[in-house]
Amino acid sequence: MDFTVKISGRTRNISPKCGQKPGLVGLLREPKWGHLRDLHKAIKLCEPALVSVDPTVSSLGSNQEAHVFKTRSGSCAAFLANYDASSSARVSFGNNQYDLPPWSVSILPDCKTAIFNTAKVGAPSTHIKMTPVSSFSWHSYNEETASAYADDTTTMAGLVEQISVTRDTTDYLWYMTDIRIDPNEGFLKSGQWPLLTIFSAGHALHVFINGQLSGTVYGSLDHPKLTFSKYVNLRPGVNKLSMLSVAVGLSNVGVHYETWNAGVLGPVTLKGLNEGTRDMSGYRWSYKVGLKGEAMNLHSVSGSSSVEWVTGSLVAQKQPLTWYKTTFNAPGGNEPLALDMSSMGKGQVWVNGQSIGRHWPAYTARGSCGKCSYAGIFTEKKCHSNCGEPSQRWYHVPRSWLKSSGNILVVFEEWGGNPQGISLVKRSTS
Repeated sequence: MDFTVKISGRTRNISPKCGQKPGLVGLLREPKWGHLRDLHKAIKLCEPALVSVDPTVSSLGSNQEAHVFKTRSGSCAAFLANYDASSSARVSFGNNQYDLPPWSVSILPDCKTAIFNTAKVGAPSTHIKMTPVSSFSWHSYNEETASAYADDTTTMAGLVEQISVTRDTTDYLWYMTDIRIDPNEGFLKSGQWPLLTIFSAGHALHVFINGQLSGTVYGSLDHPKLTFSKYVNLRPGVNKLSMLSVAVGLSNVGVHYETWNAGVLGPVTLKGLNEGTRDMSGYRWSYKVGLKGEAMNLHSVSGSSSVEWVTGSLVAQKQPLTWYKTTFNAPGGNEPLALDMSSMGKGQVWVNGQSIGRHWPAYTARGSCGKCSYAGIFTEKKCHSNCGEPSQRWYHVPRSWLKSSGNILVVFEEWGGNPQGISLVKRSTS
């Protein structure tokens, strides 16, 4: 949490000690939620003076200041700030003494009583327990790998930007073309496969050769651009290259963010042929918007019954581009419910046709989880916790969406996870 004080043209960032940053769960998290609530209440009590006059700023010490809002009618509110990142300070204000922890602000709605300090957490801490209440019996349906020049594709010369084609109707766009390999290619005899290199503007890319997954690459928030580079096994004749480009949301902040690109913009090259390096960027490419399962609405209650699902021992395990379906009954009680998706890779989840969100537990947090102190200038790298774990494991399932029995759960898995590890859990706190 970043508490920003901007008074009289000055800006200081005071970061209260609200605990570390645990994984998302979609429900209230204490003590952070309660601490922010108390901050809002304190500022609300200062409102009569805060919105009426400019502050008077006075020094209380070498790194301490008082910002006082006082109206002619007698309303008064004060903010006592300690900008020292390592030492506490006792300051005199009015006729009272106040103890200010390092890098903190105390709020006095009446200029006398400090009812809130950003570094003193009064909200109770809670211990969250997730208790599994049911596992599932799964059915699976494998998404087809799209091929160039099929009836449901559009073909044009060169590579195009993804969002300009999908119009944000889906996260997915297929890029497809044929790679013709002469029977006299030297690599067919030497066994040294050619190197396929693909440059993409982001955000993730799955590459298939002749229907088989060759590899997956993805960017990051800071660096969405990515490069796929891998030696690939090609046979004489026509080889099918299918690339599934994935957009992970749209940017909504930044300089000219509306011009930021996604998708494969090239070049796409094949190195190690008799001719040297072949640039395929100018080839005729076929494009298919979205997935077959999306077109059939497999996530919906009605659409989920439109295909033949595989059951029992034949259910796909750790296979990319796979849909999973199961049914379950609503558990008793009134505790909040969630799905534990830690065994899956990346995709999306629906309950009774309603999306509960995109999951990506295979994308784990990086960085160093060391000693935590929020004192000093705040950065997003402060007080990391749960390094090596996904940002979200549990996905909230609203009880209002559930029937007493026969609820339909559908999961689309991009990367290939283990659905047997998915469980429905109850959330309790202590």
